[in-house]
Amino acid sequence: MSSATDTSDPQFSVAVVGAGPRGTSIVERMADLLRRSTRVPVQLQVTIFDPYPGGSGMVWDPGQSPNFWMNTPMSYPTVAPERTGDGPGLSFEQFVTSGGDGSPLTAREVEEISSLGPGSYPTRALYGRYLQHVFQRSVAQLAAHPQVNVVQIQSEVLAVRPELTGYQVEYRHPDPEASATARLSVDCVVLALGHQDSAVNPWQRQLAEAAERNGLTYLPPNIPANVDYAQFPPGEPALIRGLGLNFFDAMAELSLGRGGRFVTDLDVPGHRLRYEPSGEEPRLMVASRRGTPYWGKPVADAFIPEQIQLEYMDAEELMDLVVEARTSGNPNASLSFSRHIWPRLHRDILLAYYSQSARVYEDQLPQGSEAFIAKVREILDAEHHEGVQVWLSQLHEYIDRFPRIGWLDVPLLAHPFDQVGFESHAHYQQAVRDYLVHNAQRSEPGIEDPLSRAIMTMNAGRMMIKELIARNLVDEQSRITEIQGKFEPLVEGLSSGPPLERIEQLLALSRAGLVEFIGPDPQFGFDEITGLFTASSPWVDADEFTAKVLCEAMMPANRVLQNKTPLMRQLLGESVARVHTWTNDDGETVPGSGFEVRGTPYRLVDGQGLAHRGLFVLGLQLSSAQWGTAIAGQAGDLARPGARTLRDAQDIVKGIARLAGIEIPETPTEFDRVDRIGGRV
Repeated sequence: MSSATDTSDPQFSVAVVGAGPRGTSIVERMADLLRRSTRVPVQLQVTIFDPYPGGSGMVWDPGQSPNFWMNTPMSYPTVAPERTGDGPGLSFEQFVTSGGDGSPLTAREVEEISSLGPGSYPTRALYGRYLQHVFQRSVAQLAAHPQVNVVQIQSEVLAVRPELTGYQVEYRHPDPEASATARLSVDCVVLALGHQDSAVNPWQRQLAEAAERNGLTYLPPNIPANVDYAQFPPGEPALIRGLGLNFFDAMAELSLGRGGRFVTDLDVPGHRLRYEPSGEEPRLMVASRRGTPYWGKPVADAFIPEQIQLEYMDAEELMDLVVEARTSGNPNASLSFSRHIWPRLHRDILLAYYSQSARVYEDQLPQGSEAFIAKVREILDAEHHEGVQVWLSQLHEYIDRFPRIGWLDVPLLAHPFDQVGFESHAHYQQAVRDYLVHNAQRSEPGIEDPLSRAIMTMNAGRMMIKELIARNLVDEQSRITEIQGKFEPLVEGLSSGPPLERIEQLLALSRAGLVEFIGPDPQFGFDEITGLFTASSPWVDADEFTAKVLCEAMMPANRVLQNKTPLMRQLLGESVARVHTWTNDDGETVPGSGFEVRGTPYRLVDGQGLAHRGLFVLGLQLSSAQWGTAIAGQAGDLARPGARTLRDAQDIVKGIARLAGIEIPETPTEFDRVDRIGGRV
């Protein structure tokens, strides 16, 4: 797709490498900026590379199984700001409520759209259709500009090399009759990459080699849509490592995808569904470190409902701490999670829990709910030296007076079976089922349940922490050892789980004997005598599980040193990029997970420590600069931390405009307002 250009103007060329969700955000923001700009003094050449269809990329194929669901409600995700005029983008919710915004839909997609509400969890296939629609509309608007020419090349980029005044992009020639590779010189490049093929770790490699020697099936970490589920023979046992979102995808595909049915049985949380097998299902033996699946999400119409407010964890207050320290002679001052962040967020979580508990159990409180909440606030408000946890023990002592309400041990939520042993396999199965029933009972009431309200509050805090990290306000060692090492397993296990319906389905499969739980801290291996994969748990006194199939229910590692695509290896091997490093407590230099980048927008840093002028990064490879890089932004107010991906895309497009001499519109937008909010530090 292209448009005619005035050849008298100087030329400026841009390569966008990756046309999945992040690349779509780049193209959409570029189309919007040029639509509003009154002066474009160059002929702009935009070349978009991706071997997969634009918008959906590799992960979000609209043709994938409808059994794969998103884990965010329909009202949350977007790759563009909400459309208010004739702009190129729109949010996913707008796409759904408009009946597809004019996009050609299949009968199944029409049926799904008609069934969705704000709190519904769509299929990934439908979200892929939305992504393709936004991408195509954005490309069309961009190409319609008289000064722009757009070319899409459905091919893999193999290398990006600096040239005298720009960059050379090497890619596989899409024409099989042509030479193996082709090259294009451009002025700047945007790396908008998602998941990359990664090497397995040494232990996984041993399992794969054992499988090859003995005729077994080993399925390494992979994107769920790319897993060959036909490798699971009907009626036979199979081992699955991991109880996160990839597990629930496998569970659904190996039950619903095999012709089974979930039938509504009782109108009781935790007992709603009964499974009717087709006879084609395998028997799944599953395990994870904590021994339980991710917590099923509370039922709500929003990712974080409006009622959830953070009182103690105040972003402005935390920023002021850093500003004051940096302007008082300590330019490297930053926040510590354990000292500055967690005590505040912990207060908010407990306030949310006990405020709602007081409403639910008011008849258990002799002094009434208002007096109870007032006393909780009094303890939480008491001044102590920064980081001192005296308030925590005082609150614990007060809550102990009310055994019906009980103490909420927040860190223990990450390890519900910590240091608990089970005398038999049957005892452990029942313990996990009881845990899942408890999950259903607490999650179904949504924000009206104290634990659900506490979890939603923790999730709101997570979003704010992401923003503080992205603004470089958090000490790096604290981020890696405290946030990613300790807090992440807690908040991810409670806030990043599946829709509650998946928990009900898992319970039904467990009761039907088609899913069995192995135990916490599982040990997977290979038995040379039997020639089978093995799995067991030191916390469950039961026979070892064996199977001919072992599946790693997890995504490929998001570490640039493990990525094995030609482009990632070339960037590092030729020192076009380098891995971010950090220094631990022992003074050792440790490689991080992502590229080293600098500034805003994020520019790639080369092997000599110099930032590229025109090589921008948006995507998973920012994992050393951000925590929990997202596939999409949060719809609605762009000042929210959840909209960071959209703001990063906007920053890159503005950076390109400055390099090209394109006027950046002065017309105020939501992004301009966010820029002013974010310009304090």
